[in-house]
Amino acid sequence: MLHFLPEPIKGVVASTLMLLNILFWVPVLLLVATVKLLLPFRRVRLVIDPLLLRIAEAWIAGNSGWMRLTQAMHWEVSGLQTLSPRQWYLVICNHQSWVDILVLQHVLNRRIPLLKFFLKKQLIWVPIMGLAWWALEFPFMRRHSEAFLQKHPQERGKDAATTRAACEKYALVPTSVMNFVEGTRLTRAKQQGQQSPYRHLLKPKAGGISLALEAMGEKFGAVLDITIAYPDGTPDFWQFLQGRLPRVIVQARTLAVPRLAANTPGDTSQALRALCEDWINQLWVDKDALLDKLLANKTE
Repeated sequence: MLHFLPEPIKGVVASTLMLLNILFWVPVLLLVATVKLLLPFRRVRLVIDPLLLRIAEAWIAGNSGWMRLTQAMHWEVSGLQTLSPRQWYLVICNHQSWVDILVLQHVLNRRIPLLKFFLKKQLIWVPIMGLAWWALEFPFMRRHSEAFLQKHPQERGKDAATTRAACEKYALVPTSVMNFVEGTRLTRAKQQGQQSPYRHLLKPKAGGISLALEAMGEKFGAVLDITIAYPDGTPDFWQFLQGRLPRVIVQARTLAVPRLAANTPGDTSQALRALCEDWINQLWVDKDALLDKLLANKTE
């Protein structure tokens, strides 16, 4: 264990181990993904996709290894007992830091299918990692502002098409579709800018959820609602690598998938979006109240 190291040295060690883990697994991932690219047939996908997922899970296990080696943080995790790696999940979570992603991967790895995140289009150019996300078929979204879409109406609907295309692929092999429904990381400035009614959250967006439900329909067996809390303050990534995160709380609960009635009249896409908006807004009220409780007991 390297918990005794001074924080800056610990950060360098953790960064080095993280990079070595990337450099080992990403070439393997890309080699296997190239086979699928050259042979784009359903039978090939049914063989290659599970193999890609196993490689990604081994990569995540490596991350968990260096985290245990360098981090002394206390984990408080609940609600994961009934999960299955053989079921499709729609996963939602509050979003505060890039650290959230490592936390989610650490607690969920091999408990449910690999998390597939919706990423900003620009992230495909991140060295090494962009190729890895492409190989794992993470959807890359443009996420234009409403002002941009009004000037360029031809761009409207492209993210929806990307979401539907990705979800159609995910229907072949058990997958966890991950959606940070706030759309961005929480900051006080963003809260004030959008006049968020929540103390610990930004306003949720139902568009990604409704599109995923529309595209995958009955495939989802459950919604996994996760709440992450950092009682001693939200860390940035470098603070995390240095071991300056004493405690993290992760609470999960499994919920029924929102579904329209079989005889819903009119435009079912609009009806599904309205259903998801009402559902996620109530969920966010509950999550804000939960975060009040989780953050009230800070480490002294």
